[in-house]
Amino acid sequence: MTGADGTASWAEALVREHESHAVRPGREEQVLERIDRARRRRATVREEYVTMAHGAGGKATQSLIEAIFLESFRNPLLEPLEDGAVFGAGTERLALTTDSYVVSPLFFPGGNIGDLAVNGTVNDLAMCGARPLYLSAGFILEEGFPVGDLRRVVASMAVAAEVAGVQIVTGDTKVVQRGKADGCYVNTAGVGLLERPGALGVAGARPGDAVIVSGPIGEHGVTIMLARGELDIEADLISDTAPLNGLVAALLDACPEAVRCMRDATRGGVATILNEIARASGVAVVVEEDAVPVRQAVRGACELLGIDPLYVACEGRLVAVVDGAVADTALAALRAHPLGEGAALVGRIGEDPPGLVLLKTGFGGTRIVDLLVGDPLPRIC
Repeated sequence: MTGADGTASWAEALVREHESHAVRPGREEQVLERIDRARRRRATVREEYVTMAHGAGGKATQSLIEAIFLESFRNPLLEPLEDGAVFGAGTERLALTTDSYVVSPLFFPGGNIGDLAVNGTVNDLAMCGARPLYLSAGFILEEGFPVGDLRRVVASMAVAAEVAGVQIVTGDTKVVQRGKADGCYVNTAGVGLLERPGALGVAGARPGDAVIVSGPIGEHGVTIMLARGELDIEADLISDTAPLNGLVAALLDACPEAVRCMRDATRGGVATILNEIARASGVAVVVEEDAVPVRQAVRGACELLGIDPLYVACEGRLVAVVDGAVADTALAALRAHPLGEGAALVGRIGEDPPGLVLLKTGFGGTRIVDLLVGDPLPRIC
């Protein structure tokens, strides 16, 4: 329900209720102030060596990107830290993105490192609002890697590119000594054309906006974890890896100028995306736990392992923030597409507390959903 002034009244009421249950007057305000001060501090990397947590998409990754890469490469195109850079070239607007894939195992239920690489790069371009056109493909191969496996990877990339409507037009191959890699790593870059006016970005969320996910979350991360065979858990799951450019086009056609931002929930999951939106836009993101779609197999595996599905990676799901007035239209457009049949409105954007994600739990309470700490599921993409 949205108030007359365009704000999410239920979200604001939830925050007020949460504040009224503070242990003693002023305690919650003090906690929020400490969180805000901590987030305003200049990012630093305190570790002497890179750890697996630096690649998990959470707090360590954010610190590494901001303190090392952004500090050295800072420029207006990089500073938004979106899924891709958007820039002008003559009379056209283009999007450029790049990604590397080190998933283990290389082959898993529902896909492999090859189609994952194509889909992931296509999706990053789509999240910028671009129509993906051309990809590059770079391979780092370990001495002794089976040629038959390489054929399977490359064949899956060709099929994925055809499905997504893109072409792989350039690339590179390197071979390293046995033991210096893990079979095969793939790097892809992509270029897309922006054909619609306006700009999308995590800094564009406004109070009263709706938060939508395009389908059940966490399937890719849990599938990879189970495929490693290290846990005595069986589940009927496959990766959700898929190209989202068609789904995005359907959403943008249905809600022109009403989509604020989109992100595909890969490393760090939906929780990381929501934190990026809250922080960049200076808003509160209030999510209803029972509204978040999670398949029972994923939920069960996460409960056994003590992992919150909100932090588990997807490879074929997006998070969209849209004008609250068109939330029903956006949901209908997503659900009409095969990849968006399970789309759900999971929350709203509020004003306070700015920069935080609050989860309304199934037990009637609320809790803060912060950025991921550590690396519960390494090398999932």
